[in-house]
Amino acid sequence: MNRPFRRSNMPMEKWFETVHLEGELVALIPLEEDHKEGLLKAASDGKLWELWFTSVPSETTIDTYIHTALAQKQKGLEYPFVVIEKSSGTIIGSTRFYNLQPEHKRLEIGYTWYAKKHQRTGVNTECKLLLLQFAFETLKCIAVQFMTDSHNERSRAAIARIGAKQDGILRHHRINTDGTYRDSVVFSITNHEWPEVKKSLELKRQKYSG
Repeated sequence: MNRPFRRSNMPMEKWFETVHLEGELVALIPLEEDHKEGLLKAASDGKLWELWFTSVPSETTIDTYIHTALAQKQKGLEYPFVVIEKSSGTIIGSTRFYNLQPEHKRLEIGYTWYAKKHQRTGVNTECKLLLLQFAFETLKCIAVQFMTDSHNERSRAAIARIGAKQDGILRHHRINTDGTYRDSVVFSITNHEWPEVKKSLELKRQKYSG
């Protein structure tokens, strides 16, 4: 994908309007149907859909993946993004706000994945900084939650590294597509913790950019 950044034509959301977040390395733009090929190309770097504890789309699931995300967005329940590498203008992954609760000033960040070559780089640090800054400083959230499969050790470690604290484990929280039960690990960052978390993320980003 090589095209100028542009804003989505999706209707206004119940909590906030169209969001376009941009940092030094990446831009987060609203997911659209025509991002299909770019998402598949990114996911093919490492065949990420083969990781059974993740929700990365494959050739057989991409249409449902996009349709479901956009349907949830239209209902005001989720806000999905594609992650664009600014230097190349290509899609390198996806993330989203979900479980939006404006009445409680809470939301979750998840459904996050990146092409293999962009993992363990400054991409995730910057994405989380952009998302958390919008959540706490624009939406005035009192807490932001993260959730991951108990078997996803890499995800658990990544969430802890950004400064989130583990709240607990929801046992048998979901039923996987293969019929097995998923235990979900819950983390969160509160508005009182945000200034320290922000400072830490900014320092980490400087390390990657320097």
